[in-house]
Amino acid sequence: MCKQRIVIKVGTNVMTNKDNRIVKPVLDRLVKQIAELYERDIMTILVSSGSAIAGKEVLGKSKIKDKTVRRQVYSSIGQPRMMRLYYGIFHDYGLKCAQVLPTKRDFSPGIHRQNMINCCEGLLSEGVIPIANEDDAVSVTMSMFSDNDELASLIAQLINADKLIILTDIDGLYTGHPDAASSDLVKNVDPEEDLDKYIQENTKAEGEGRGGMGSKLDYAQQTAANNIPTYIANGKKDNTIIDIIDGKSVGTKVSL
Repeated sequence: MCKQRIVIKVGTNVMTNKDNRIVKPVLDRLVKQIAELYERDIMTILVSSGSAIAGKEVLGKSKIKDKTVRRQVYSSIGQPRMMRLYYGIFHDYGLKCAQVLPTKRDFSPGIHRQNMINCCEGLLSEGVIPIANEDDAVSVTMSMFSDNDELASLIAQLINADKLIILTDIDGLYTGHPDAASSDLVKNVDPEEDLDKYIQENTKAEGEGRGGMGSKLDYAQQTAANNIPTYIANGKKDNTIIDIIDGKSVGTKVSL
């Protein structure tokens, strides 16, 4: 019987360099921490972005004009590449992983939602780490999540997780631009707090992920309102996940 169950979401910007190429050592550090949690009887569901950028890295510039179809193609090519990377790294740490590709309808009340619960609970009971990502190959319009921050929030609520950790490429929420000397890290946020004054405009390019800090905070507050403490922290730094589990002051904590 595991002591805790946590959901970790890792964004595209965490796992790529400035040239938008997947950096395997970053994934290795991530899995190493998940393996350490496993030894502590803490089970993880990993929500991982990266399939679109991984597919773009393989295919190069696509000739497809339609942006939605282009995203479907990049993701279809990139998803098996991401899973091959994860499978090899998890295997190196003596762990098993599995792929879960939901769409938004899988969280609606009814048979689809129950199937998602059964799948996640079954994998966790067998000591297998579920790796979830939106099924971008078929998930369009009404069946799309706004981004993987929403998916991570929904999964955390679905399994009644003890914590949700959203990993990004900055230390958390700042009072201004993260690079500005006058900006301070906001360490604690209430689920009902109005954070619009802190939000910077999202200027991500295609393939870099759809979410920004505004999205992360929206879903962090929704999750925390359901009594699941949520953290936004820097996934590029060593030991971020373990530090959070150990109760250290890391990133921005959103909680009641």
